[in-house]
Amino acid sequence: MFFDASCRKPITSVQKLFNLTFIIFSHRIRDNSVTFVKMAESAVTFVLEKLTVLLEEKVNLVKNVRQEVEYIRDELERMIAFIGVADAAEDDDPELKVWVKQVRDVAYDTEDIIDDFMLQFRLESEGFLRKLIFSIRNLRTRYKIAFGIQNIKSRIKDIAEGHSRYSYKFDAPGEVLSSQCVTTRGIDPQGDALLLEEAELVGIENPRRQIIRWLVEGESRLKVVSVVGMGGLGKTTLVKKVYDDFVVKKHFQNHAWIRVSQSFEVDELLKDTIQQLFEQMKRAPPQNLSTMDGNRLKAIIKDFLRGRRYVLVFDDVWSILTWEAIRHALPNENNGSRVILTTRVMDVAFSCSKETDGYVYELNPLSEEQSWILFCQKTFRGNQCPSHLIEICKNILKRCGGLPLAIVAISGVLSTKKEINVDEWKMLNCRLGSELEGNDKLECVKFILLLSFNNLPYYLKPCFLYLGNYPGDHEIEHNTLVRQWIGEGFVKQKVGRSVEEVAQGYLNELVNRSLLSPVTINDDGSIKTSRIHDFYWEIIVSKSRDQNFITSNNEQNMIWQRRVRRLSVHGSFRDSDVKCYGTRLCSFLAFNVEDPQSILNILHLLKRCRVLKVLDLRGVPLEKFPEAVLELFHLRYLSLRGTMIKRLPRSIKKLENLEMLDLKATYINELPIEILKLQYLRQLLVYRHVPGPYLPYDYVHGFKVFKGMGSFKFMQKLGYIDAYPGSVSLKEISMMNELRRVNITNLRTEDGVALCLCIEKLQKLCSLGLRSTEGDVLDLSHLSSPPLSLQRLYLTGRLANFPKWIQSLPSLVKVYLRWSQFREDPLEYLQDMPNLVHIEFLANYMGEKLCFKAGKFRNLKLLGLDKLETLRQVIIEEGAMPHLKKLIIQRCNLLEGVPEGIEHLSELKVLEFFDMPDEFVVPISPEKLGEDYWKIAHIPEVHHTYWRNGCWEVYPLDEKHATGNSEQPGAAIVRTQEQRNWM
Repeated sequence: MFFDASCRKPITSVQKLFNLTFIIFSHRIRDNSVTFVKMAESAVTFVLEKLTVLLEEKVNLVKNVRQEVEYIRDELERMIAFIGVADAAEDDDPELKVWVKQVRDVAYDTEDIIDDFMLQFRLESEGFLRKLIFSIRNLRTRYKIAFGIQNIKSRIKDIAEGHSRYSYKFDAPGEVLSSQCVTTRGIDPQGDALLLEEAELVGIENPRRQIIRWLVEGESRLKVVSVVGMGGLGKTTLVKKVYDDFVVKKHFQNHAWIRVSQSFEVDELLKDTIQQLFEQMKRAPPQNLSTMDGNRLKAIIKDFLRGRRYVLVFDDVWSILTWEAIRHALPNENNGSRVILTTRVMDVAFSCSKETDGYVYELNPLSEEQSWILFCQKTFRGNQCPSHLIEICKNILKRCGGLPLAIVAISGVLSTKKEINVDEWKMLNCRLGSELEGNDKLECVKFILLLSFNNLPYYLKPCFLYLGNYPGDHEIEHNTLVRQWIGEGFVKQKVGRSVEEVAQGYLNELVNRSLLSPVTINDDGSIKTSRIHDFYWEIIVSKSRDQNFITSNNEQNMIWQRRVRRLSVHGSFRDSDVKCYGTRLCSFLAFNVEDPQSILNILHLLKRCRVLKVLDLRGVPLEKFPEAVLELFHLRYLSLRGTMIKRLPRSIKKLENLEMLDLKATYINELPIEILKLQYLRQLLVYRHVPGPYLPYDYVHGFKVFKGMGSFKFMQKLGYIDAYPGSVSLKEISMMNELRRVNITNLRTEDGVALCLCIEKLQKLCSLGLRSTEGDVLDLSHLSSPPLSLQRLYLTGRLANFPKWIQSLPSLVKVYLRWSQFREDPLEYLQDMPNLVHIEFLANYMGEKLCFKAGKFRNLKLLGLDKLETLRQVIIEEGAMPHLKKLIIQRCNLLEGVPEGIEHLSELKVLEFFDMPDEFVVPISPEKLGEDYWKIAHIPEVHHTYWRNGCWEVYPLDEKHATGNSEQPGAAIVRTQEQRNWM
C-alpha cells in the first residue's frame, strides 16, 4: 500500500496498485511492442513482460495512484532505450558502467516485487478462509511490498534526473557500436551451424604431422611433448586433432585428456585421471576414491598404467608444479608412452620436456596468407572478399596479429554485417583502434571477444551469459541448455515456430558467431553438445559479476554480490556458503555435488528461495523428493535426472507454473494424478534405460498414463509412456496435439486401430518411438495419414508387413527397425527417401540376401545391421550409398563375407564388426593373409569388437595400425554404450 507522507496513513492497497500497474503497462507494451523488441535490454524488458502475465486477472482500477504508476512506466521505458545503446559502450566508460548497473538493479528489484506479489496473490486466492488467515498473518509482507514500491519509485526518480548526463554520451552518431543488431539467421533447428572441419583449420596440418611423429616414433622412453603459445593460437585445437587421430588412437592402449586450470588442485587432478582411465576400460573406479590422499592416488595411476603404452594430455598447464605433482604417478617402462602438455608459459614447456628429453612445439601466429584464408572462410563462408571491402578487411586482419581466435572472433561479428553497408564495416574498423596496436596480444584478443559479445542481439546476451553456469571445460548438452533458457524466460515464441525451435535457432546463431564450439554432431548435422572457449568463458564470468547475473561458488577471490540472482554450485557447498546467498535466486544449478553435507546445505538454501524458476539437481544422489522444492511457486524448469528418487509426491500440484520436468534415469515409474494440475507442462521425461552390452527387447521403463492426461495442451515432449491399457492411454495421448516427440511402449496387437488414429491426430510429431509387448504385433496397417513432419522413427516389435506409409515421409532422417521379423526386403521401401541418413536394422529381416541397388540411398551416412540371423549375403552395387561414412555389422553369424561391392564405398571411414565369428574375420585379416582384405583396404578404420570381461574390446584389423606391443598387436579400444548410439 502507499502512504501519505504527512499522516503515514494508507491511501490504497498494494494489490490495487499492482492491478493498475498491470493494466497501464499492458497498453503501453502493446502500443510500443515493435520499438521495445528492437531496443530492449533483457533485464528491464523481462520486468515489463512479466506484468502482462497477470493481466488476465479481473481487477478494479484506483484512479488516485495513476500518476505514480505512469511515472514508473515512463522511466522504465527510458531505461530500456538507454541500456539498449549504452550496453555496448559501458566497458570503456567507468561512469557509464555505474549508471547501467543502477538501472539493472532497479529492474531486478522491480522484478522481485512483482514475483512477491504473484506469490501473495496466488495464496490469497485459495479459498475464503485461507485468504482471511493469510491476510492477517502476512500484513507485514504487505507493508514490506508497499515500502519496496516506494523505494523503487525513489530510485527511479534519482536515475531519471541523470538522464541528460546519460544521453550526451550518444549524441554523435557512430561513436558507439549498435547492440541492436537483430538477425533472422539460425532459426531452423537444423540450421547452417558453422562446423570447423579439419580442412578449414588453416595452418594446422604441418604441426599435426610433426607432433604425431614425435608420439609414435623415436625412443621408447617416456617423453613429454609440450605445445606452447599465447592464448588464442589454437594449442588445444591442434592437440585435440592429434589426440583424435586414428594413428594415435591405435598406437596407444590407454588415452586420457585431463583439463588442468590456473587454480588446479593436485588431488582433484589425480582423481580425474583415475576416473578417465577406469571408465575407458569399462571398469568401476576404486571405492572411497574421494577420501584418498595424493600418494594413494598416484599409486593407483601407476599400477593401472604399468605394462601399458599410454598417451595422456594435460591441457592448459600454468606452472611447473603441475608436472611435479603428476610425474611420479606415471610409469616409465620404455614402451613408447607419451605425455602432451599445452601451456601459455614458455618456462613450463621447456622445463617439463627437458626432464624427459622430450619435445617442445612453439605454436606461432598465422602468416598473412594463412590469416586471410581463415578470415575469408569464416567471414564470407569461403567466398572471396568483395573488392570494395578488401582494404577495410586487410586493416582489421592486420590488427588481429595472426591469432586464430582473434580472427575467428572478429569474423563472427563481420559475418552478420551486410556487405553492401560499407559504413558498418568502417565503423567496426575504427572501433578496433589503438587496442589492437599494442604489444599485449592477449588483451587484444580479450577486446575482440568483448566486441563480439557487445554485438550480440539483445535476445542472445542473456543466453550467452547463462553459459557461465557451467564449468569452464564442461560439455554442454544443447537440449538441456534450451530448456533452461526457456525456463528463465529468455526465449520468446515467434509466429509459426515453437519456443523450442526459436531457442535452437539461438544456439545455431551462437555457433555461427564462433561463440560455441561443437563437440558432438547428430546424424542430421545438428549439434548435440558444445563447449565454450576459455576466453569467452572468462569474459562471461567477468560480465556476469559486473551485472550480478551469475555467481559460482568455485570462483577465486569471490566478492559476494548484494543479492545473487543465479547460483551455480560446483563440487562441495559449504554451510558458510549458504549464508552468502540471499533469497532472490531465480536459477540454481548443481554440478558434481555428491557429499551428504553439501546436499543438506543445498536443501537448506532452497527453503529460503521464493522466486526460483530453474532448478537443476542432475546427478545429486537424492533418495527422496526435496520437500523444499514444493514451495517454489515460480519454478518452470526442474531436473532431477540421475537421482535415486523413487516417488513423486502428490503435492507436486503446487508447482503450477512448471513447464519442464526431467525425471530421466530416476526410479519413478508412476505419477500421481495431481500432476494434472501442472497445465503448463511442455516436456515430461520419465524413463530409465536397462544397462547391458546389447539392448534387450524391453530396454527402457517408462510410466503409466491415466485418464485426464490429455488435458496437457502445451505438451511437446513426452516419454516414455506405458500404453497399457492401450484404449485409455492412446486416447489421452491423441489429445495432446502439440506433441513433437513421443515414445510409447507395451503396445498390444489389439491396440492397432487406436494407435493409428492417435498418430494421425499428432500432425506436429518430429520424433516417434513405438514398442509392442514382446510377442505381440505392432499393428500400423491402419495408418493412412502419418505426420509429414516426422524426422526420426523408432519401431520395435513384430510387424506383419512393412509400413509402406514410411515412404511418404519427406523429412525422415533416421529410422530404426527392431525385432520386426520381415519376410520381405525392407530396402525396397526405403531406398528412394531423399533425406534418410541413418538406418538401423535389428532382428528385422528373415531373408538371406540384402541388395543395395545402384543410385539408391543417396544421402545415407550410417548403416547398422544387427542380429540378422538368416542373412548370408549383402550386395552393394556400384553407385549405391555414395556418401556412407560408417557401416556396422554385428551378430550376423551366417553372413558369408564382407558386403560384395564394399570397395565402391569411397567415402566410408569406419567399418566395424561386433561379435562376428572367426570364420568371417579371417578372410579380411591382413595378418592372416586374408583373400578379401583388398576389398576393405581403402577404409581408414576397420575394427572387430567383442564383449569380454564386462567391456567392449575393439581390435583393429589392419596390422600397420595395430596398437599395443608386438605380442598383442590388437589391444582393445574400449567403447561405452553412449558411444554406440546407433543401437
